[in-house]
This record gives sequence, C-alpha cells and structure tokens, in this order.
Amino acid sequence: MDKLTEIMAHKREEIANRLRPVSEAELARFGDRPRTGPGFIEALAQAPGLGVIAEIKRRSPSAGQIAELPVAEEQARKYLNAEADAISVLTDEKYFGGSLKDLWAVTDFLGDHRRPIPCLRKDFMVHPLQVLEAAEAGARCILIIVRALQDDEIERLRDAAGLAGLDILYEIHTAPELERALRFEPEMIGVNNRDLARFRTDLAFSEELIPQIPDDVLPVSESGIFTIEDGIRVWEAGAKAVLIGEALMKHDEPEDFVQELHNLE
Repeated sequence: MDKLTEIMAHKREEIANRLRPVSEAELARFGDRPRTGPGFIEALAQAPGLGVIAEIKRRSPSAGQIAELPVAEEQARKYLNAEADAISVLTDEKYFGGSLKDLWAVTDFLGDHRRPIPCLRKDFMVHPLQVLEAAEAGARCILIIVRALQDDEIERLRDAAGLAGLDILYEIHTAPELERALRFEPEMIGVNNRDLARFRTDLAFSEELIPQIPDDVLPVSESGIFTIEDGIRVWEAGAKAVLIGEALMKHDEPEDFVQELHNLE
C-alpha cells in the first residue's frame, strides 16, 4: 500500500461515523451569503509575479515534525504580514497535525483585518460533508486530489463546492491525471511536485505538466519550493502561483521570500 492509499483509507474510516446526507439547500446557504474580499482564484490571478499560497503545516509524512505551533492564527499573522495572497490550512490530524479548529481560528483571525486573505481547506476530501464543513469554517476553496478519487466522487465534490460558493484546487501529478481533471472543467489546477505514493519531490513535474494546462486554467506549482531559484524554475515553466508549506513554516520572518516571489517578472 502506498502512502496516499493509506491516508485515503484512514480518512474514509475517520469520517465514516459522522457521514450523513448533505442537502443542496445546506450548501447553497453559504453560496448565497455576501462575502468580503476576493475569492481564492481571484486573489492568485491578481497577484504580482508569482502568487503565494502560504501553508500552515505542523508536520508531514515526508518531513516529520516541521514546527511547534500551539496556535494556528500565530502563523496566519506571519503570513498576513508577509502579504501572502492566500493561506492553506491543513485540517488532517493524524498525518499533518492539523484540525478543523485551526481553519476556524485562522478565518476568524483574518476576518478581523481590512485585507482579507482567502483560505483553502487542505485535506483529503471524499464526501460533500467535508465541503460543508469547509464552508462553515470560512474557507473559500477546497482541494480535490484527482488520483485519490473516482470520477463520481470528484463530480459530487465539485457540485457541492459550486453550491457552497467555493473554488476548487484540482491536484495532479501525472499527465493522465491532468487529462482526467480537465473533464471537470477546472478553473485552477495544481501540479504536486511530490509523488504522494513515495513522497519524493522533483520540480520537473511542474516543468513537464504546467505547459500542458490550458491557458484559461490558473496553474499552481505545489511542494518543493524552498528558494527563489526554485520559484524561478516553476515561474519559467508557466506557474502563476506556488503553494509553499515547509519553507515558510521554518522562516521566522517569511516576508522577504514572499516578496521575492512577487517581484518575478
């Protein structure tokens, strides 16, 4: 069993005892409410240079413990000060040390500021209930890992996100996954440079796949960006935004790194 298969099996087991039908009306209640600030995709599209999705991540299966972070909003404060364009909040507990409470805390904190930053619920999504939870917690976007799901599951998650007014980051790692993702008419696709089966990282995946993403789809490079040179590589491959977790979590002052990525032209 590879690591992603293991994680997905655990996620399905973890949420099984709280699953219930989710009505369109429940989801639409969030899609119809007024919002402040740009949506997730809009924020990245408007960013100068490379847009930055700054991730709150305590640990991972590949890196182990990354940072001690008793309070998630403290990291959100650093990202706000660094002028990140969006924030990704990991809500998986077993493998990444996060929780849905982290997402609530971060969106509550950001909601008190004049420059609202949209948040992604970063988790292993399998059921519309998780989409509803994301909307309730103030997220503006969800993650769909193409490889991890059947087409009918992707369709249910897509439809639920649409009703709830949430953007979707479709995550791929191979050309066949890109082909599958395009069936769902995505507005944003992320190329994960980390192979989730073996947890090895190579920016060559972005260099290969981002040029194949249609021009009307916003391309994101995820994982493996630790230096400005890494940012330049994926920028030259056509990335409009990057998702960075470990490198920013380990920076006491991430402002300089974010600004360097914003200044690419």
